[in-house]
Amino acid sequence: MVEFASDSGALIPVLQRAQAIYGYLPREALLEIAERRQTPFSDVYGVATFYAQFHLQPRGATVVRVCDGTACHVAGAPLITEAFSGELGIEVGKTTSDRLFTLQTVSCVGACALAPVVRVGDDETHGRMTPDRARALVNDLKHRAEVDR
Repeated sequence: MVEFASDSGALIPVLQRAQAIYGYLPREALLEIAERRQTPFSDVYGVATFYAQFHLQPRGATVVRVCDGTACHVAGAPLITEAFSGELGIEVGKTTSDRLFTLQTVSCVGACALAPVVRVGDDETHGRMTPDRARALVNDLKHRAEVDR
């Protein structure tokens, strides 16, 4: 049995601990949390799906976030997203089968002057992105992932 599931405190910290353990929130963990807390599964699932910090599917080691806020959208974000999707071989919201990459779109990254903007993980921001630069970035990220293995 998983120790975090029976915590009688607030639900969000319990979900955060579960996600820290698994890397995401598998259905089995949500069911166990609901059962041990004697809370309807729908309530636990509702909280887990309401907050963007929680993930119900495994995520890649590197998350690529393409800004699709107004400035980025007008500056070509849909083409950037398409380039990343094609180069990674996944749709937005999905993770590569090797779990190296997850592709997301986000509403804003707060760098409108650099539109269109892409965030790689929590540490890299790439502004004035183009489809060609997006494809080159994917190749660079793949190379980095190979080196890190």
